[in-house]
Amino acid sequence: MSRIAPPPSPAGAKPDMADLPAQLPAAPASPAEARARYFNSGNAFNIKLPPVPSALFTAEPARALAEGATTGFIPCDQSQAMACAFPATTPLMLARYAVVEAGASFTVDLRATGSIWYVIAGAGQVDAAREHLAVADGDVFLLPGVPARITAGAERMVLWVVSNEPQLALDGALPPDDARRPVGIVHYPAAEIARQIDIIYDHSQNGQTSGIALIFSSEPQAAARNILPSLTLSLNTLPGGESQRAHRHNSAAITLVVKGDDCHSMVDGTRCPWSPWATLVTPPGAPHSHHNGGASRALFLIVQDGGLHYHARTMGFSFLE
Repeated sequence: MSRIAPPPSPAGAKPDMADLPAQLPAAPASPAEARARYFNSGNAFNIKLPPVPSALFTAEPARALAEGATTGFIPCDQSQAMACAFPATTPLMLARYAVVEAGASFTVDLRATGSIWYVIAGAGQVDAAREHLAVADGDVFLLPGVPARITAGAERMVLWVVSNEPQLALDGALPPDDARRPVGIVHYPAAEIARQIDIIYDHSQNGQTSGIALIFSSEPQAAARNILPSLTLSLNTLPGGESQRAHRHNSAAITLVVKGDDCHSMVDGTRCPWSPWATLVTPPGAPHSHHNGGASRALFLIVQDGGLHYHARTMGFSFLE
């Protein structure tokens, strides 16, 4: 964490209050009073944090899909670049690839409100909260913050998962208990996802539509149209030869490339070429657009901390062209 250095004070002038270090109480009468620290309006709001890097993770999916990959997580971690004390892809989200060897089980217990999973390859069973899901490639499923076991079938499973673990780590919070849990287990099978996409393509867009996308939610979150209270999930599509209009928003976005030939994104003026199962990070507020130079429909799964920004009324979505 760094602070903006103030200019020197003229000779004889009062010192600038921005130069004051944290002030301690003069005569604390208790441990609680001794813990107090005092800043001022000259230095309380000039903290400069490292920006969220734009990133294109390609080595991580290659490792997950390589022969001999062993059961476990492969994180897309940018915590060092962001000066975060905990693993994070963006300040409030963590993306990982997960590998489960053929016939093996992988037990996960994420300190998160919930986690969003996409099955890249393979099939198997998910056991959590006394429920059992049979999942296969192309499926999406949502898990609340409870222990879960993923068991692969005859072939290795590779999955992509995004959670809000950094959000809880920042607050030192625990996952909600049964009485306060805002989501349950939800399964979105690949065949139903495809059917829902066809329904959308049977309808027209208007001038304010940002693209052709399927938004994932559930009964408890339907009013907010989120998948978790702080996170949104969409499967965006882009017909061959078309581009999505340049836009920006205050939420950070983590994108999984599901399908696309000769596709790329422009993020803050930088061209980011797509590759199979790559993870793209779009920093908050960065101008960006997506482009399909191929003939077939492109698919890309996007998780944003949009639920938090919608709730705070700070989404700030705008088209740039």
